[in-house]
Amino acid sequence: MDLHLAGKVVIVTGGGGGIGGAISLLLAAEGAIPVIFGKSQPAPEFKAALLALQDKSRIIQLDLMDDDKCRQAVAQTVEEFGHLDGLVNNAGINDNVGLDAGRAAFVQSLEKNLIHYYTMAHYCVPHLKASRGAIVNISSKTAVTGQGNTSGYCASKGGQLALTREWAAALANEGVRVNAVIPAEVMTPLYRTWIASFDHPEEKLASITSKIPLGKRLTTAEEIADTAVFLLSQRAAHTTGQWVYVDGGYSHLDRALT
Repeated sequence: MDLHLAGKVVIVTGGGGGIGGAISLLLAAEGAIPVIFGKSQPAPEFKAALLALQDKSRIIQLDLMDDDKCRQAVAQTVEEFGHLDGLVNNAGINDNVGLDAGRAAFVQSLEKNLIHYYTMAHYCVPHLKASRGAIVNISSKTAVTGQGNTSGYCASKGGQLALTREWAAALANEGVRVNAVIPAEVMTPLYRTWIASFDHPEEKLASITSKIPLGKRLTTAEEIADTAVFLLSQRAAHTTGQWVYVDGGYSHLDRALT
């Protein structure tokens, strides 16, 4: 299926690794031009793979919690390429800010995980209106299932889902589509670090995978990317306001199946 993404410019926050990295690489493979916004430089091997697929790809290093830097980076992108066709809000971290952490830590968690989704949309939307482009928000199953001891992250992920519906409604008359992808258990570098924090990581991983109905395995970052990139494309031209679960049935199917 031709996704008609050749030459499309798409900003991907946190697009240098994990789920965001898989999205950037797939966009490049489809002929789009990923522009990665992130706090740190990607690994050299990732950068080499990205540029081999699409030599027009760009990496802009910035703190997404800095409003002015976000504004400048979006302006720089549009100035260089002349248009903007998509935004993938992806960057964030499950920081375990629970009820015991206090207000300051909770607000900081919202800054890390939610506020920059709004900031990026705010600066990108005028350009997306011009191109009749699309936004994809990467959320998490914790938005609908909870996890325990991670109030900030869960509130952020729930907020992302609410904003997906709100922005889809607000932008429908402008032809801008907004959808969310909801992963559950995906093997990324951050996930590996989390698993490694347990006393018996292999047992913990086996316990988790045993509860995933389809295949008793984790979802891959590439599987999340497949859905995200499809939603960015004109092949999803009449899809907006949707929360799309890519999780092997983890969030919805009866646990008796496991």
